[in-house]
Amino acid sequence: MARTIALVAVALFLAGLAGSARAAPTPFVSTVRPLPAPLRDTLDNRYWRPGCPVPLSGLRLLTVRHWDFAGTPRMGQLIVNRDVAGRLRGVFRRLYELRFAIRYLEIDIYGSGKGLPAHGDFSGSFECRQSVPSPCVGGNASGRWSNHAYGLAIDLNPRENPYVGCGMVRDPTRARYINRTTLHEGMVTPAVVRAFAAIGWGWGGSWTGDTKDYMHFSTTGG
Repeated sequence: MARTIALVAVALFLAGLAGSARAAPTPFVSTVRPLPAPLRDTLDNRYWRPGCPVPLSGLRLLTVRHWDFAGTPRMGQLIVNRDVAGRLRGVFRRLYELRFAIRYLEIDIYGSGKGLPAHGDFSGSFECRQSVPSPCVGGNASGRWSNHAYGLAIDLNPRENPYVGCGMVRDPTRARYINRTTLHEGMVTPAVVRAFAAIGWGWGGSWTGDTKDYMHFSTTGG
């Protein structure tokens, strides 16, 4: 009898260890490295060109583990300025701890576009372009470089965190996300805003007036 009880106890102990192993969370990991040659070639003369405010040598490939919309840990990548890459690792660590879901975070957004989400819900950072003026005031390019052109801005889940110009969105499928009081998967929360604020970055959702950029974080907030 005693031997049977001991065997049962051992079996339960081993089962508990197995259950703990299955339940153990996948740890956060991240790396920063110079842009690989194939990626530099992809960017050249399309997303980057001579005259852009930061050289390709001033950019870094940031790889981070994040949660997807199915609650699965995935590895994602984005291109950022080398001066902020280390601090952004800390931000994405915090987002991972918060289980903030990112639908699509891949550098193939710089390729042909094939295989990208049809609804355009992909996150990213670097793009050498000028800032876009508010549609409320009209006009074309502003003549000023966007923070994205420096690798100093990140857009997260643009479908769930849309750009709202004068209280409206261009894509009607994103209109439901103008109401920020009802939380949907992938929407920026105050905790996400605080994660970026911890390194001095501002949020486009904090802009005054009827124009908001809920997906947008940058060193200046603009």
